[in-house]
Amino acid sequence: MKRTSQKPDGESLLHLSTTKKRMGKPTRGKTADNRLRRVDNFILLYEPSLLTRTDGLFADSLFVDLGYGFDARTTLESASRFRRVNLDLKILGVEIDKERVEAALPFADDKTFFRLGGFNLPLNPAERVRLIRAFNVLRQYEEQDFSPAYEQLAGCILPGGLMVEGTSTPYGNVWAANLARRVEPAQWSFEALVFSTNFHAGFDVEEFQTILPKNYIHRMVKGENIFHFFEAWKRSAAESAHAKTFGLKQWFSAAAGALAQKGFNIDLHKKWLGKGYLIWRL
Repeated sequence: MKRTSQKPDGESLLHLSTTKKRMGKPTRGKTADNRLRRVDNFILLYEPSLLTRTDGLFADSLFVDLGYGFDARTTLESASRFRRVNLDLKILGVEIDKERVEAALPFADDKTFFRLGGFNLPLNPAERVRLIRAFNVLRQYEEQDFSPAYEQLAGCILPGGLMVEGTSTPYGNVWAANLARRVEPAQWSFEALVFSTNFHAGFDVEEFQTILPKNYIHRMVKGENIFHFFEAWKRSAAESAHAKTFGLKQWFSAAAGALAQKGFNIDLHKKWLGKGYLIWRL
């Protein structure tokens, strides 16, 4: 990571939220280079306008990397990717651990900020948020913490804004995430559940099951929709196994098609499946 000059008000940014209790608790904070690259690439494909909108309050709004971990690399990597489409995009990395924020402050500049905070985001009164990425954060909490965290974040993001919240494997080759849209009043509409793989470790439906977001992981029992989804996906993968003769991507796409035929609302566009993204629209 390349150091940039620290802003003169870096210390005040660090203590922006000290007057109120930060909602949350420190997580393990482990990360790796480019762990969230596929998440960022998905955002750029799914809705690039979230990064480029300049209408109304979106004009000066932020992308928030919530819970970036023991160092600032995921935030800085996202800044590099997203500013290819919006050079002026403001980016905020938020961590609840004071030492992690202090370590990140030397990498701040006039468009990249690091602040101490939790699910009650540390925003200045005039700031608004267009997009939140919260990865490998809520999975480390208890199930009862999920809804309060989401409710708190809903008040921080603009109507029409999006949150991508989920879990990845240690190097990001496989992940699963909620896509939640902010609607009026300050509530979330769960738009899709997304599964991503780069095929480096093959294609195994059960691997996605192990990294489900917190609101699903404890519901893998008969009678729950997520359980029946995975049972259907496993059957679909078995039924289409002949397609792996042509490659893992072809098998992944064929299994998605078979899953859609079972009544699940799967986005079958090649631009998703060909890149290893399965989108289950809710």
